[in-house]
Amino acid sequence: MKGRPLRFTPRRDAGLHAYERALEHAGLSPVAGVDEAGRGACAGPLVVAAVILQGGRGGRIEGLTDSKMLTPARREELYAEITRRARAWSAVIIPCHDIDRIGLHRCNVTGMRRALAALETRPAYILSDGFPVPGLEAPGLAVIKGDQVAACVAAASIVAKVTRDRIMVDLHERYPEYGFDVHKGYVTRAHGAALAEHGPCPEHRFSYVNVGRALRNNGEVALGEETEGEVPGEGRTEGARA
Repeated sequence: MKGRPLRFTPRRDAGLHAYERALEHAGLSPVAGVDEAGRGACAGPLVVAAVILQGGRGGRIEGLTDSKMLTPARREELYAEITRRARAWSAVIIPCHDIDRIGLHRCNVTGMRRALAALETRPAYILSDGFPVPGLEAPGLAVIKGDQVAACVAAASIVAKVTRDRIMVDLHERYPEYGFDVHKGYVTRAHGAALAEHGPCPEHRFSYVNVGRALRNNGEVALGEETEGEVPGEGRTEGARA
């Protein structure tokens, strides 16, 4: 049985750009990476980002990795470098009420499609973090822990995380009692205590068990016309090309 050419097969010791290099050798370039932030939170939006990095050694960005493994300051530095130097990038914001209405996974897949469609450059191949994204114009591969093994996915994870963290800091100004600037809407002991004391706010995901329990224990939440289902930059798509 004839094996695949080695240059078409990413090697484990070849570094974070191995997937992009192998796909480029196979004639599948440029490569887009797509990832999300906020999947495990019970408040705030889901943010999905897609990134196409510049090809060649000159386009490499040092320090890329899973955004959760970086300090906030380092994420901000890399975000600025990615958005300045990437061949194309986009970020899509999916508000909490869409998650309640449609479901988290469907929002995630839809968000990935939207982020990829918003890229100014059409990818020839797509790497997604964790699970496949059906219905795309280009072929793709779901990569386990993609933000730790593929540079474009790591870059997308950083863009998504920084975009979402900034939104949660803005929401803290409107709802300071929940501490969104600290835990960013994820389930922590402090967040749980705030939910128990104040009940949920309009930016919580009411389909989640812990939020529904807090709602029942605290009565109906007041949704004003000005804030109902609103997230700063709702539905916004951002993009830039170096």
